[in-house]
Amino acid sequence: MEGRKTLPIGTDDFRKLRENNAYYVDKTLMIKDFLEMRDEVALVARPRRFGKTLNMTMLREFFDIAKDSKALFEGLAIMDTEYASQINSRPVIYFTFKNVKGVSVEELTAQLKLSMQEEYSYYERIFKGKLDKNSYGTEKFYETYELLMDRKSSYIYLSSALLDLTRVVYEFYGIRPVLLIDEYDQPIMSSYEYNYHEQLGAFFSNFYGSAMKGNPSLGQALITGVQRVAKESIFSQFNNPQVYTVIDKEYAPYFGLNEDETSRLLEEYGLELNEEVRRMYDGYRIGGIEMYNPWSIINYAKKGRLENYWVKTSANFLVKVALKEADRSFWKAFEQLIGGQEKLVYITLDTSFAERASSYSLWGLLVNAGYMTVTKWVDAETCIVKIPNGEVMSEFQTLIAEISGIERLDLQQMFACLLKRDMETFLELYRSIVISCTSYMDAKENAYHMLFLGMCITLRGSYKVTSNLEAGYGRSDITLQALSPKDINVIVEFKQGENIEQLKEDALRQILDNRYYVGLSGEVLCVGIAHDKKRCEMAYKVIGI
Repeated sequence: MEGRKTLPIGTDDFRKLRENNAYYVDKTLMIKDFLEMRDEVALVARPRRFGKTLNMTMLREFFDIAKDSKALFEGLAIMDTEYASQINSRPVIYFTFKNVKGVSVEELTAQLKLSMQEEYSYYERIFKGKLDKNSYGTEKFYETYELLMDRKSSYIYLSSALLDLTRVVYEFYGIRPVLLIDEYDQPIMSSYEYNYHEQLGAFFSNFYGSAMKGNPSLGQALITGVQRVAKESIFSQFNNPQVYTVIDKEYAPYFGLNEDETSRLLEEYGLELNEEVRRMYDGYRIGGIEMYNPWSIINYAKKGRLENYWVKTSANFLVKVALKEADRSFWKAFEQLIGGQEKLVYITLDTSFAERASSYSLWGLLVNAGYMTVTKWVDAETCIVKIPNGEVMSEFQTLIAEISGIERLDLQQMFACLLKRDMETFLELYRSIVISCTSYMDAKENAYHMLFLGMCITLRGSYKVTSNLEAGYGRSDITLQALSPKDINVIVEFKQGENIEQLKEDALRQILDNRYYVGLSGEVLCVGIAHDKKRCEMAYKVIGI
């Protein structure tokens, strides 16, 4: 279609998007909410790729007193409100820390310096020849500026860098600045990933805390990240933000695309919001609103193919580690969730990096990160969760494979053999997977069942995958119900013990004697698998219903 706007793939800067006349879903009423709520410090926690950076740069362009942004906002909703007059009315301090990461303290702090250099240089150009040379604020500004420009300077001396900049900006304009920090938790997560958090804990405590707690030079601050972090030493000084997570109504419409926004975007590019698209990308509930991940939708609009776009972005280290450390109660509940069911869980959204193994904290981590979504709150600490959609299901399959050291191609080949009834090759491939991840198996009770169920996620779309399905005279371990009549159904039962030759037959007999196949139609492949640490054997039978 001629005249169709460019899709903003890879563009998360508001000015660039508007100047390039790219497709834009109007989220500018977020400015109105920001002004009306008047939070001194607000934290908005959202999953990756939900538009955090685009919204933060939008706020920057609207408020920045040193710019003329009227053309950028022409025709947008905020200009039809009483707040239009506040455009370019305040100084703004903006930092994005999304690229502040590294395998060492030195690498991370080098990235931190680079990130801060840009904003300090921006103000150095504004201030040139205009600051009071005798002012304490001026002295601290240039002292910090020199430290940022010096590649060899220690990060320790930068702990007051945010505070110093707010002070000198307030001094210069006589107007308290708006402080915007995008992806505040990225450097913290990186420090945990590469095991140097203890070294940086006190630094980040002062870095954030000094600027945002009791700072008389600060007007308002808005920070974004993936997690709402609590109970960490780095936040001992940073205890005053108003926090808005995925369950809160405040700011809910501005991060992600609702049903109508998604439908109109797809229609613009010749596509339809049908049930296939919904199954793949819908399912997030943010502040009670059904939302779609913008990154997935615009990529689908561009390519026209239902692929896993979100999972191709940067992996969430914390989720991987948390799954490795998860307790038994988590895995029992998780079995139901990856089977497509909902689950009542005990949860806190105040995620603790130090308590990842606790299911209470882990559910909150997964909800904040977009791997789970809350469908209903029962009380303040109990809710019903589910896996949002097919795209996230695929991510879990990837994560489980990575945790257990399995290659995805091996999984695909293994299940292809199973469904073609090439049982000899299937068993050979299954044995190699079991051997490769024995340490994982040894650590978890009922781990073979769990691992196999996780691997079955790859079959979603062609099979209904169910764990502990009530059928016949009992409950089957795993049932794969074919969604097409031409495909074979599969029931798998597991046993564990030393006498695996006998146990494989016992497992198969249990399927047949208890009639776990009741309710299925067509052919059913009944598989009994017995394990003894690295050893496994299989018995099977195909029956017709």
